[in-house]
Amino acid sequence: MPELPEVETMVRGIRPFVEGRRIVEFARCPCRCRPLSLRPGLAAIRRRCEGQAIAAVRRRAKRIILELASGDAFVVEPRMTGLMLVAGPPDHEHLRYEWRLGGSQQPQSLWFWDRRGLGTVRLFAPAELADALGDRQLGPDALEMTLDQWWPRLRQTARPIKVALLDQKLVAGIGNLYASEILHRAGIHPARQANRLTRSRVERLAAAVRTILEEAIRHEGSTLSDGTYRNALNQAGEYQNAHRVYDREEQPCKTCQGPPIVRIVQAQRSTFFCPACQK
Repeated sequence: MPELPEVETMVRGIRPFVEGRRIVEFARCPCRCRPLSLRPGLAAIRRRCEGQAIAAVRRRAKRIILELASGDAFVVEPRMTGLMLVAGPPDHEHLRYEWRLGGSQQPQSLWFWDRRGLGTVRLFAPAELADALGDRQLGPDALEMTLDQWWPRLRQTARPIKVALLDQKLVAGIGNLYASEILHRAGIHPARQANRLTRSRVERLAAAVRTILEEAIRHEGSTLSDGTYRNALNQAGEYQNAHRVYDREEQPCKTCQGPPIVRIVQAQRSTFFCPACQK
């Protein structure tokens, strides 16, 4: 589930604890679940990272990047249930990888936890990182997109706007949950063709993207009913309490107090909207 707000919250949560610290050991945790995707192999990663300092922690779309002093960079993609933690995990059964850190500062470890095992961990050289996460692979970051970028990109696709928002080459970082919330805030029906949005609607969309994502980051993301998402300190997010439409099928719209929220399926994903606010 982690989308841009959750990943940004993880980045901000681990950054003060790990930046500038040396990796003493990188280890695979004893886990009986299906192994996560790791590239290159464990021995090669250890040779390249152990003894290196973590120079910076940043985000690219829905991925966490740990830049090393050598120029190499870990790229962690949490996908559905992955978490980056500096506190005790939800359970020890699904701990996957540990970065043991040098020095006397607490915590002594950074952890990657993943219940479903869909996340990935990669160690890239600088050129490999540019190829994997460069402009050819990912669009502009959703928090940095300007109206001058939104307008031509949406004019080039006839897909429903909700489906277009999930295209990471069009805009990087928006996932299923926040796409529904963004379109509700902008007052746009999720099935409207992207290239048929008027300039004023695109302006509302661009504003809603920034507003919703920034609000969600301030509330440290959304922890849904399954309780999976947690921040770096293993605490629940709070933005789920502000959701207007997501996962609220047949409940009254919080905005207009009118008809109940409707759920439809687009590109095999659930979409939630208000038929009165989003005609």
